[in-house]
Amino acid sequence: MKRTLILTATALTMALAAPVLAGSDGNNNGYYGSGNVQWMSPEKARAKATQMGYDVRRVKRKGGYYEIYAFDKTGQQVELYLHPTTGKLVKAERKF
Repeated sequence: MKRTLILTATALTMALAAPVLAGSDGNNNGYYGSGNVQWMSPEKARAKATQMGYDVRRVKRKGGYYEIYAFDKTGQQVELYLHPTTGKLVKAERKF
């Protein structure tokens, strides 16, 4: 009985500690599940998209990437997804 109680308590403690042990520091927003990813600032992400020729309206962190709402050179509304540390364009979607 004691052994079962100790094992149950240990399992519960480990389950509750798992997010802490994973190294989540709040800066990575779940990006690839790594612990110490240093995101570029939102201002830098905005500047990267602007350098690519987009008229940026909004920048936010979402799903492990910077999600940027902007207009392209033709005036079409787009959603851009930038890598959070390199600023590389991962995906671009046109909104109709």
